[in-house]
Amino acid sequence: MKELLIIGGSDAGISAALRAREVDPSWRVRLVVADGFPNYSICGLPFYLSGETSRWESLAHRTRSEIEDHGVELLLETIAERIDPTGHFVHAREPTGVIRDIAYDRLIIATGAVPAKPPIRGLETPSVYVLHTMADSFAVHEHLTSRSPKSAIIVGAGYIGLEMADALCHRRLEVTVFDIGTTVLQTVDPELGRLVQGELERHDVKVCIGAPIEAIEQGGHELAVRDHEGVRARADMVLVATGVRPSVELAKTAGLELGERGALRVNRAMLSNVLDVYAAGDCVETHHRLVEAPTYLPLGTTAHKQGRVAGENAVGGGALFAGSLGTQVVKVFDLVIGRTGFRDDDARRYGFEPRTVETKAWDHKAYYPGATELRVRVTGDRRTGRLLGAQLLGSYGAEVSKRLDVFATAIFHGMQVDAVEQLDLSYTPPLSSPWDPVQTSCMEWARTPLEGTA
Repeated sequence: MKELLIIGGSDAGISAALRAREVDPSWRVRLVVADGFPNYSICGLPFYLSGETSRWESLAHRTRSEIEDHGVELLLETIAERIDPTGHFVHAREPTGVIRDIAYDRLIIATGAVPAKPPIRGLETPSVYVLHTMADSFAVHEHLTSRSPKSAIIVGAGYIGLEMADALCHRRLEVTVFDIGTTVLQTVDPELGRLVQGELERHDVKVCIGAPIEAIEQGGHELAVRDHEGVRARADMVLVATGVRPSVELAKTAGLELGERGALRVNRAMLSNVLDVYAAGDCVETHHRLVEAPTYLPLGTTAHKQGRVAGENAVGGGALFAGSLGTQVVKVFDLVIGRTGFRDDDARRYGFEPRTVETKAWDHKAYYPGATELRVRVTGDRRTGRLLGAQLLGSYGAEVSKRLDVFATAIFHGMQVDAVEQLDLSYTPPLSSPWDPVQTSCMEWARTPLEGTA
């Protein structure tokens, strides 16, 4: 029996295992998982901590028995410590502490990412937390439930930082958010970032941007965050959410090459430079759909797709990863903000001549109660008219993610901006207009003079 060994039990690893079993059930598939929580939704942690999702067990995409029913063997709480690509085995430490060698014919590395630690003194201070694993969430949950904190500081105003600001406000904590950037949520344009900041402040979140925190210090029963001028704020707990970096230390023991931002370099078949070793998920660089160039886009949706490709190919298939656009969406209190494809800076970096135009439109017919305003920013190439990207902001319930997905589909298939006008989109007055905001925003881009930008 041929042996497929997969290291990592999150999105990419599980997807790879299940796909391999679908394609060729004659392979033995084993999954090395560092903790006891395979296939849990890490994206759901803020909602568990807010109390909106009451049971952490419900965050499991699949239970252990459901995974095993597909013929996947789970080696839980087992740490892969070194890969020997010549001998085709992995040195792994079992829960008992015993080291064993696990043989493989094909190996898939799906070790994901780890929190990127900023240059801040005091990150190991008690009551300072990161949020990346189930264990992290249990530690934060224990603090929230047993100590009943009244205030929290969040360092980092990206997706997790803003979701946790919402979550902690839901638990009635006073929240302060610090970020080194000029606006919150820097994955969208500043015009939208400022609107997101306004939403935070409308819910009594104090926002401090352009604030490089240098230290976190214990001061009595509180923590203090300090910059070069002194103490900026005090709170009962601190959450550090400053992004992630690819987890590649194990892969480096096997000689895998690194690419974009230190992520593992793979081809579109998810094959590394090492014989019989594939890699997928947040530990690898990503083929970008818009350009023939790699990038690093650590997203769960991308990890699922890459995992399926790696799993299929590891047992003899010929799949290719179609590429990512970096499509992302987040809910912050009553707003939803999303983006897909390139913004102006991204597009210029790859030789496009971008132009971005912003449009405001009602999410549905204004005569039907509850209509709210959407802001849509469309980016296209001046020379060719090709659709390159889109950003949307609107109220929760205004179908922001649905409309973002229309843009993502159009970009994925290389459509021109003006061709979006002809899409046959659904309409009924409570949900849209005869010309959906997706279409009217593209029509506005096409009619705006080339010298006009927004």
